[in-house]
Amino acid sequence: MSNRQQTILITGGAGFIGSNLADRLAREGCRVIVFDKLARKGVEDNLRWLQQRHGQAIVPVVADLSDRDTLWDAVSQADAAFHFAAQVAVTTSMIDPREDFRVNAQGTLELLEALRAQPREIPLVFASTNKVYGDLGDIGMALGQHGHGPTDPDLAANGVSEARPLDFHTPYGCSKGAADQYVLDYARSFGLPAAVLRMSCIYGHRQMGTEDQGWVAHFAIRALEDEPITLYGDGEQVRDLLDVDDAVAAYLAAWRNIDAVRGNAFNLGGGPRNAVRLRDVILHLEAMLGRSVTVRHADWRPGDQRWFVADTRAIDSALDLPEKTAWRDGVASLLRWLSDYRSAGTSRGGVGAPQRQAAAS
Repeated sequence: MSNRQQTILITGGAGFIGSNLADRLAREGCRVIVFDKLARKGVEDNLRWLQQRHGQAIVPVVADLSDRDTLWDAVSQADAAFHFAAQVAVTTSMIDPREDFRVNAQGTLELLEALRAQPREIPLVFASTNKVYGDLGDIGMALGQHGHGPTDPDLAANGVSEARPLDFHTPYGCSKGAADQYVLDYARSFGLPAAVLRMSCIYGHRQMGTEDQGWVAHFAIRALEDEPITLYGDGEQVRDLLDVDDAVAAYLAAWRNIDAVRGNAFNLGGGPRNAVRLRDVILHLEAMLGRSVTVRHADWRPGDQRWFVADTRAIDSALDLPEKTAWRDGVASLLRWLSDYRSAGTSRGGVGAPQRQAAAS
C-alpha cells in the first residue's frame, strides 16, 4: 500500500454495512466517497454521523448508479471500490421486478463498465447474497430441537459451501445472482481485480431493520417498542448470524488481498457456531428485556430458506479471518445500541451519540 492517502469508493455507503465500512476506513486515514441516493430509512442519519465523526474525510455523493457522469467521476478518483448499493428486499422485488433488475443488475453493470474504462486497475469487492443458492429445496431437511436442519451430517456440521450450484429464486435472487456472475466474469474476461462475498445474515450497529430486510434489528426494534413480531413460516428457520464488525473485517481483508482472491466468490456468514433459529433470537431478546414479546404468524414467503448456514472455511482460510463474535453477545450489543439511538432521537441531532459498547458476558 502507498503512503499517500487512499480514496475509497463505497456505493450504498450510507447504508448499514457501507456506513460501518466507511467509518472504519476513515479511522484508518482514508478519504471515503460515500455514493448513495439516500432512499432507505435511516441512511441520512448514517451519513450525518459519518460527517460528524470524520469531517472532510467523508465525501458524500448523492446519486443513483444510473447517473453515469457522476458515477464515472467518482470511480475515476478511487483506489478501490466496495459495491453495496442495491434493492435489498425479496418482497419488493416481487412487487416491482423491473426496478429490482435496474438497481441490482443494471446498476452493477454500470459500475463494472466504469471500472473497466479506467487506465489503471481498481479493485472491487461486491456484496452478494446467499439467495443465489435458491431455497435449498433439494436438500433433505428435518425439524429438530434447534429448528430445521439438513439430514446430511457433513452439511449440518459445516454449512453450504461455494461448490453449491447456483439456483436463483425470486426476482431478487435473479438480479443479485446476475450481478454476482457479472462481477466474476469481468474478473475472468477483462482481468478486473474483483471478488464476490455472498453474505448470510449480517446484523449490528446502524442497522435500521424492517420486516422485509434486516430481520435481527427489526426483531430488536419491535421488542423495544413492545410491539408484536410477525414470524413468516413456523419460526423454526435457522440462520447463521455475523456481526457487522466481522463483516467489515472480511471486506477489508478481501480488498487488501485482492491479488490472491480475485475472480473468486466466498460465502460470508457466522458459520455453524453462530447458527440459530429465529425463535431463539426472540427468546434472547426477551431474556435481555425481562419481559415477553408477542409473536404472530403468517404464511411462508417466496424463496424462504428453512435453513441456511454458510460454510466459511474457504474465506476464513484465504483471508486468515479472526474468530467471529458470538451471536448472543452481538445481539445484546445491537439491542443496547438501538435503545441508545432511539433515546437520543434522530430529530434532535443525537444520531452520533451511541457508540459500540463491550459485548455482554
